[in-house]
Amino acid sequence: MPSAARGNGRGVHKKMPSAPARLSEVSIQEESRMLTHMEELDRVLGGGIVPGSLTLVGGDPGIGKSTLLLQVCRNLAGDGRSVLYISGEESLRQIKIRANRLGEFSDNLQLLCETGLATVEETIRSVTPDVVIIDSIQTMYNEEITAAPGSVSQVREATNVLLQLAKGMTVSVFIVGHVTKEGTVAGPRVLEHMVDTVLYFEGDRHASYRILRGVKNRFGSTNEIGVFEMKEEGLIEVENPSEFMLSGKPEGASGSVVSCSMEGTRPILLEIQALVCHSSFGIPRRQAIGTDFNRVNLLMAVLEKRLNLQMSDCDAYVNLAGGMRIVEPAIDLGIAMAVVSSFKNRAIDARTIAFGEIGLSGEVRGVSMVEQRIAEAAKLGFTTCIVPEVSISHMKRMEGIRMIGVRTVRDAVDLI
Repeated sequence: MPSAARGNGRGVHKKMPSAPARLSEVSIQEESRMLTHMEELDRVLGGGIVPGSLTLVGGDPGIGKSTLLLQVCRNLAGDGRSVLYISGEESLRQIKIRANRLGEFSDNLQLLCETGLATVEETIRSVTPDVVIIDSIQTMYNEEITAAPGSVSQVREATNVLLQLAKGMTVSVFIVGHVTKEGTVAGPRVLEHMVDTVLYFEGDRHASYRILRGVKNRFGSTNEIGVFEMKEEGLIEVENPSEFMLSGKPEGASGSVVSCSMEGTRPILLEIQALVCHSSFGIPRRQAIGTDFNRVNLLMAVLEKRLNLQMSDCDAYVNLAGGMRIVEPAIDLGIAMAVVSSFKNRAIDARTIAFGEIGLSGEVRGVSMVEQRIAEAAKLGFTTCIVPEVSISHMKRMEGIRMIGVRTVRDAVDLI
């Protein structure tokens, strides 16, 4: 069946005129969701897959996008769901070889290798599956548009057709999107506005751990993350990311501090490492891995001004161990304490955690969800929490953990 009004982004299927509805007449019953049986993915999606939703999955080449979605296909097909996997990048034989590593698949999964948009639409309408996987959106093309596959007009048209199918047939559609060197999905920016959910698969392709981050979700909270480990049999869920982030933490080493960041509703403990040493060059080097470089420079300027620390002739390196990227201001206090610890060559107690936002005057400002952060620290055996004084003034003391409130960065540094 032709799909089109090609090139203008409008469907040809005529609809009955819509009538306005009163707000009191609108039903707010909970959407029924399909569970993927991957708790990390279900959390990021907001509780499962919403029927009729359109989800964009982006990430670097080789990061594991296709592997993740193929595992989702296996789980859904095992539940009796009809799943259609459409690939424009791999042959049926290549998909079969990859699927053999992941385990047994039900006959409810059907494969199609096709890049023609009209054929894809006709197949979806004839098969009427519950879930459709498109790998990838940049390979789909409409013959009536002269632009090359992957161009702005082709990607926009393909996404529009899939959107109409998802909403009109109540089919859940996942589309894989390639990313540019800047880390954003290739193609028009309107692509992210058209879909219901945008997921980014992050991590170093040469490392074993992957982070699935939700940056847009019409059916759940944003900024939730799921942590996976890439193994030979596929992606394995990491149930306790904090424990993984702290694995291998050195004992008694200066420049190492544990802090806590909130990713959506989940507290993540992570080790902040700093190395400060005298520079042998005229201009000292500064480098930040896993956090904002400019933020590190700002914090070092605050330390020099408010604590009279002479670090202008020192190289400084800050690293967030574990491969995560965190930009939440709550880790400011941890970065500052790690830098001072390395500069003074004094180790911080391994059972101590610190978090809080630092202002330009050197004050330590309050952060949100303090109780959840401290509870996560207590669960992993930490005994001391250095937190903003304003954040603990209205909360109950927790047994087994000592809370130290600080008003300024000098108060925190004096504890080293």
